[in-house]
Amino acid sequence: MRRYAFETFDVFTTSRFGGNQLAVFPDARGISDAEMQALASEFNYSETTFVLPPADPANDARVRIFNRTAEMAFAGHPNVGTGFALAARARDDVLRFEQIAGVVEVVLRRDAGVVTGATIAAPQPLVVGGSFTAAEAAACAGLAAADVVLDRHAPTIAADGGSPRLLLEVTPDALARATPEAAGFRAAVAAHPELGGKLSLYLYVRDGQRLRARMFSPLAGTPEDPATGSAATPLAGFLLRLDGGDSAAYEIHQGVEMGRPSLLLASATRTPGGIRAKVGGGCVPVLRGEARLD
Repeated sequence: MRRYAFETFDVFTTSRFGGNQLAVFPDARGISDAEMQALASEFNYSETTFVLPPADPANDARVRIFNRTAEMAFAGHPNVGTGFALAARARDDVLRFEQIAGVVEVVLRRDAGVVTGATIAAPQPLVVGGSFTAAEAAACAGLAAADVVLDRHAPTIAADGGSPRLLLEVTPDALARATPEAAGFRAAVAAHPELGGKLSLYLYVRDGQRLRARMFSPLAGTPEDPATGSAATPLAGFLLRLDGGDSAAYEIHQGVEMGRPSLLLASATRTPGGIRAKVGGGCVPVLRGEARLD
């Protein structure tokens, strides 16, 4: 019988039972790919991380991220939570995690010397893809085309190392009424084969630099996500691209409708290599335990 310690955390919150749940296996040596996927499915959280030795000793760990159905190239709250879990390994409050999308830099956040969370940098610059019609995007959320705000942009695909997100600005009333519609998602991926059968929808309402957001990804087993760092970063980069300027910061509130309120502090900066984004927030320990594998 093989035994593996794990810890769980609530991320992008300062209170237990808020934010986004995460399970972390701080020493995953000996766990097979199939077992990692099975454990992630068993926890049934948005993501679970498995920590391995880095390939490059200049980095601090190799971190593999699994959602309920597949491994992910990059994700936001798993990096914040894993950084919090591995804070003792940090050098000058910085950790570097090897992932499929590239090396992710994690900077610890402290209050009176105590680690309270982390800020992470998306591993790639902003990439803006194609657009959807208002009707196509709205159908994924049980909404009408009239609920979509088109003053600043059409529904647009964007990414910066993680899963591509369809960014959709809606009215405040529509954000409250939205619900993930699997049939709408299936129709959308059929109409857009370039997505490879994958689609996540990030709906938002903007009031200056303060935003309210929701994220739906039913085709990946997550009907709704309470806090999505890898959607907050491309959104921040995309808004900077639209607004102009050299940098901007945004306060994103998510998870309210799920009863798991979350706060994501996102920022974006223009660089010679493109627009780069970061996202940070709090983290709270919840559980410790042991998984037993035959």
